[in-house]
Amino acid sequence: MKNERLNHQGIVEPTIVSDILTQLNDGKLLVVNSRRKNGLIIYKKFHAEFAGPGAAVGSLFDLNCEGILPVGDLSLLDPENQEERQKAYLIRRQWIRLTQQLTDNPAPLQRAQMILNQFENYFGAEATAQLPDKAFERLVGVLPHTIQMVRRGSASLEVVKPRN
Repeated sequence: MKNERLNHQGIVEPTIVSDILTQLNDGKLLVVNSRRKNGLIIYKKFHAEFAGPGAAVGSLFDLNCEGILPVGDLSLLDPENQEERQKAYLIRRQWIRLTQQLTDNPAPLQRAQMILNQFENYFGAEATAQLPDKAFERLVGVLPHTIQMVRRGSASLEVVKPRN
Protein backbone atom coordinates (compact mmCIF):
# COMPACT_ATOMS: atom_id res chain seq x y z
CA MET A 1 0.00 0.00 0.00
CA LYS A 2 1.81 3.02 -1.29
CA ASN A 3 1.50 6.48 0.29
CA GLU A 4 0.15 5.36 3.64
CA ARG A 5 2.77 6.86 5.93
CA LEU A 6 0.94 8.90 8.57
CA ASN A 7 2.24 10.44 11.74
CA HIS A 8 0.91 9.39 15.13
CA GLN A 9 -1.93 11.93 14.98
CA GLY A 10 -3.36 10.60 11.71
CA ILE A 11 -2.34 13.71 9.79
CA VAL A 12 -0.52 13.23 6.51
CA GLU A 13 2.98 14.64 6.78
CA PRO A 14 3.77 17.65 4.53
CA THR A 15 6.47 15.71 2.71
CA ILE A 16 3.95 13.00 1.86
CA VAL A 17 1.50 15.63 0.59
CA SER A 18 4.27 17.03 -1.60
CA ASP A 19 5.11 13.55 -2.89
CA ILE A 20 1.45 12.84 -3.71
CA LEU A 21 1.09 16.18 -5.48
CA THR A 22 4.18 15.45 -7.56
CA GLN A 23 2.83 12.03 -8.50
CA LEU A 24 -0.53 13.50 -9.54
CA ASN A 25 1.11 16.21 -11.65
CA ASP A 26 3.31 13.55 -13.25
CA GLY A 27 0.19 11.66 -14.35
CA LYS A 28 0.53 8.68 -12.00
CA LEU A 29 -2.76 6.90 -11.38
CA LEU A 30 -3.64 6.10 -7.76
CA VAL A 31 -6.87 4.98 -6.11
CA VAL A 32 -8.32 6.28 -2.84
CA ASN A 33 -8.61 3.25 -0.54
CA SER A 34 -12.25 2.17 -0.52
CA ARG A 35 -11.87 0.46 2.86
CA ARG A 36 -11.34 3.70 4.79
CA LYS A 37 -13.18 6.94 5.46
CA ASN A 38 -10.80 9.08 3.47
CA GLY A 39 -10.47 11.20 0.40
CA LEU A 40 -8.56 13.90 -1.33
CA ILE A 41 -9.61 17.45 -2.13
CA ILE A 42 -7.79 18.36 -5.30
CA TYR A 43 -7.30 22.06 -5.99
CA LYS A 44 -7.48 23.05 -9.64
CA LYS A 45 -6.93 26.54 -11.03
CA PHE A 46 -10.47 27.83 -10.42
CA HIS A 47 -12.21 25.09 -8.44
CA ALA A 48 -11.65 21.99 -6.33
CA GLU A 49 -12.80 18.39 -6.68
CA PHE A 50 -13.31 15.75 -4.03
CA ALA A 51 -12.20 12.20 -4.74
CA GLY A 52 -13.62 9.88 -2.11
CA PRO A 53 -13.18 6.18 -1.37
CA GLY A 54 -12.63 4.08 -4.47
CA ALA A 55 -11.97 7.05 -6.76
CA ALA A 56 -9.11 7.39 -9.21
CA VAL A 57 -6.76 10.30 -8.66
CA GLY A 58 -3.99 11.41 -10.94
CA SER A 59 -3.68 10.30 -14.56
CA LEU A 60 -5.42 12.68 -16.96
CA PHE A 61 -7.90 13.79 -14.26
CA ASP A 62 -5.44 15.79 -12.23
CA LEU A 63 -2.60 17.02 -14.42
CA ASN A 64 -1.62 20.55 -13.39
CA CYS A 65 -3.48 20.45 -10.07
CA GLU A 66 -2.33 23.24 -7.77
CA GLY A 67 -2.63 21.50 -4.44
CA ILE A 68 -4.22 18.71 -2.48
CA LEU A 69 -5.82 18.34 0.92
CA PRO A 70 -6.06 14.86 2.46
CA VAL A 71 -9.32 14.20 4.30
CA GLY A 72 -9.75 11.47 6.89
CA ASP A 73 -7.33 8.60 7.25
CA LEU A 74 -5.82 8.94 3.76
CA SER A 75 -4.62 5.84 1.98
CA LEU A 76 -3.78 5.77 -1.73
CA LEU A 77 -3.19 2.53 -3.56
CA ASP A 78 -1.75 1.51 -6.91
CA PRO A 79 -4.45 -0.15 -9.02
CA GLU A 80 -3.46 -3.74 -9.71
CA ASN A 81 -5.10 -4.24 -13.11
CA GLN A 82 -7.22 -2.68 -15.85
CA GLU A 83 -10.46 -3.70 -14.13
CA GLU A 84 -9.49 -1.82 -10.94
CA ARG A 85 -8.49 1.24 -12.97
CA GLN A 86 -11.80 1.22 -14.85
CA LYS A 87 -13.81 0.88 -11.64
CA ALA A 88 -11.83 3.72 -10.03
CA TYR A 89 -12.53 6.00 -13.01
CA LEU A 90 -16.24 5.30 -12.73
CA ILE A 91 -16.22 5.99 -8.99
CA ARG A 92 -14.36 9.28 -9.53
CA ARG A 93 -17.09 10.26 -11.98
CA GLN A 94 -19.71 9.47 -9.32
CA TRP A 95 -17.96 11.76 -6.81
CA ILE A 96 -17.85 14.53 -9.41
CA ARG A 97 -21.57 14.06 -10.10
CA LEU A 98 -22.39 14.24 -6.40
CA THR A 99 -20.59 17.57 -6.11
CA GLN A 100 -22.26 18.77 -9.31
CA GLN A 101 -25.67 18.08 -7.77
CA LEU A 102 -24.75 20.39 -4.91
CA THR A 103 -23.49 23.13 -7.22
CA ASP A 104 -26.66 23.00 -9.32
CA ASN A 105 -28.43 24.81 -6.49
CA PRO A 106 -28.48 28.53 -7.44
CA ALA A 107 -28.41 29.74 -3.81
CA PRO A 108 -24.81 30.09 -2.53
CA LEU A 109 -25.78 29.75 1.13
CA GLN A 110 -27.60 26.51 0.42
CA ARG A 111 -24.65 25.15 -1.59
CA ALA A 112 -22.35 25.98 1.31
CA GLN A 113 -24.66 24.34 3.83
CA MET A 114 -25.08 21.23 1.70
CA ILE A 115 -21.35 20.64 1.20
CA LEU A 116 -20.67 21.13 4.91
CA ASN A 117 -23.52 18.73 5.74
CA GLN A 118 -22.16 16.11 3.34
CA PHE A 119 -18.71 16.23 4.91
CA GLU A 120 -20.07 16.28 8.47
CA ASN A 121 -22.29 13.27 7.75
CA TYR A 122 -19.41 11.27 6.34
CA PHE A 123 -16.33 12.45 8.26
CA GLY A 124 -17.97 13.90 11.39
CA ALA A 125 -18.35 17.47 12.64
CA GLU A 126 -14.96 17.60 14.35
CA ALA A 127 -13.01 16.48 11.26
CA THR A 128 -15.02 18.81 9.01
CA ALA A 129 -14.36 21.76 11.32
CA GLN A 130 -10.62 21.18 10.83
CA LEU A 131 -10.87 21.62 7.06
CA PRO A 132 -10.20 25.11 5.71
CA ASP A 133 -12.97 27.30 4.31
CA LYS A 134 -11.03 27.49 1.03
CA ALA A 135 -11.68 23.81 0.36
CA PHE A 136 -15.45 24.16 0.62
CA GLU A 137 -15.51 27.48 -1.24
CA ARG A 138 -13.80 25.94 -4.23
CA LEU A 139 -15.80 22.71 -4.14
CA VAL A 140 -19.17 24.45 -4.57
CA GLY A 141 -18.19 27.83 -6.01
CA VAL A 142 -19.02 30.28 -3.25
CA LEU A 143 -17.25 33.32 -1.83
CA PRO A 144 -15.13 33.00 1.35
CA HIS A 145 -17.61 34.82 3.58
CA THR A 146 -20.41 32.43 2.54
CA ILE A 147 -18.73 29.41 4.14
CA GLN A 148 -17.85 31.51 7.19
CA MET A 149 -21.47 32.63 7.59
CA VAL A 150 -22.79 29.08 7.39
CA ARG A 151 -20.17 27.80 9.82
CA ARG A 152 -21.06 30.53 12.32
CA GLY A 153 -24.74 29.81 11.82
CA SER A 154 -25.43 33.44 11.05
CA ALA A 155 -26.99 32.87 7.65
CA SER A 156 -30.60 32.41 6.77
CA LEU A 157 -30.86 29.65 4.20
CA GLU A 158 -34.22 30.69 2.84
CA VAL A 159 -34.26 31.53 -0.84
CA VAL A 160 -35.78 34.91 -1.50
CA LYS A 161 -37.76 34.83 -4.71
CA PRO A 162 -37.64 37.97 -6.86
CA ARG A 163 -40.81 39.98 -7.17
CA ASN A 164 -42.27 40.46 -10.62
